[in-house]
Amino acid sequence: MTKPKYKFQMYRQLQANIPGIYAEAKKAADEIGIPAEIRGKFGLTGAISGCPAPLRKDIMEAGEKGATEVIPLAKLMDEIRELVKDVYGDGFDAAAVSTCEAGLWLAFDALFTPPMMGRGDNYRARYIAPYEKHIHHQGSYGRPFPGKYKDLLADRGSTAGELGFYGKRQNNLDTVIVPLAGAKYDVHGIKYHPVPLLTGVDAAASAENVEFHADIHKTMLTGITSLGYETPGYGYGEKDSDGVPVLQKKLAGIARKYNIPYVVDNAWGLPFVGFNPVKTGADVVIYSMDKATGAATSGLVIGKEEYMVPLRRAMGMHGDRFGTTASYGKAAYVTFDPGKEALLTQIQALKVLRDRPEVLTRPVDVLEKIVKEEFAGLSTKLQKGLIISKSYNSTTVEINYEQTWANGEMGIPIFSIEDMYAGTNLLQSGMAQMGVIPTVAYDGNIYISPGLGTTDEEGQLLEKETRYCIQGLVKLIEIVCRHAGVL
Repeated sequence: MTKPKYKFQMYRQLQANIPGIYAEAKKAADEIGIPAEIRGKFGLTGAISGCPAPLRKDIMEAGEKGATEVIPLAKLMDEIRELVKDVYGDGFDAAAVSTCEAGLWLAFDALFTPPMMGRGDNYRARYIAPYEKHIHHQGSYGRPFPGKYKDLLADRGSTAGELGFYGKRQNNLDTVIVPLAGAKYDVHGIKYHPVPLLTGVDAAASAENVEFHADIHKTMLTGITSLGYETPGYGYGEKDSDGVPVLQKKLAGIARKYNIPYVVDNAWGLPFVGFNPVKTGADVVIYSMDKATGAATSGLVIGKEEYMVPLRRAMGMHGDRFGTTASYGKAAYVTFDPGKEALLTQIQALKVLRDRPEVLTRPVDVLEKIVKEEFAGLSTKLQKGLIISKSYNSTTVEINYEQTWANGEMGIPIFSIEDMYAGTNLLQSGMAQMGVIPTVAYDGNIYISPGLGTTDEEGQLLEKETRYCIQGLVKLIEIVCRHAGVL
């Protein structure tokens, strides 16, 4: 293939060669020997909303057993609260919700927005969101500020018309988007958009940026948010001696200084094992319990009691009229109630995380070994800029390749999140051609985790199936790079 002079020409060349890339990907699947009977039934991650992993045997059994019993929902929720307090202490509390996104909406509305009641005109409020990955989740609940970010969500905002991403905007709430020091926001992709490239993030300088903007907006500032991940590709590679990301600790400190909550989106994360609100100082952490944790579809909000009271009240689970500490009543967000079966599976999942975390961490160790072995076969030119790291928080192995673009060289093509929504992220759509369900693979970052046909009923890794996935990914990267003119 022709070596392009400019990167937009590379992506134009890739777009023109999509049929050929797909044809080679299908052929590669045959060469690798991926059995026909498992194609379309296994993949690179079981921690994605569109195709969640099958439940582990112990979680299935807990749900089935409890489903046949008479149990008040408040009792199940109190059991979850006890498990959270066992690990984080009596100063923390919990509320189960239907999804992680429901938990974000609940937290931002209850903690960040101005009150609806009161005479006269309402005031405006603002929260700070560092310009990081997945900002369409944690950064999309207010109007973007400054105005240059108004189209940051781009095509994603139009998928459901007025009630798409724009419809999530909260009343009189703005999102102050703050770039991270050391990050790059270069434009990439067939759907050509800025992408956050975060391996170079400087924690101290980034915190100074955030505090600078906090001081500017302090008269309207009601919160700070960020992701809860801890890998280099997400900008959290700089850690203290306890392994806690420095930037997250500093964000918590800024929130304390301004007397506002620090709310963490840890959707693809584990309670108890991963992000630690005690060590980071976070006030509220929100989880997607059907992702890394492996419960039935649901979310969980864990936070300091001071902040959990309004969240639990908004869910209708903070006491009956006659005076109790828990209830299942009606309130603004009772529609986010996850239901009995989800609560039962959350309880089992949390018990395992508290008592036997190795059930979830051991497969990550094996996965990391397989990924490093298979990627050793990738072209030497492309290997140079790879950063491979594991995350117990997300039960993942992260493959970050943004440094393959170092020194002005064109590297492995980087796809924007707009490519994912448009179906032009070739590192995702190309895997589908192989019969492998893809994973998150945009912004120069690939997140791989066990569970989707790559683990047994106990949750332990199946090496053969896992290697098929990783071999397919390595082969696809080489195919895409050839058509891009990189190889």
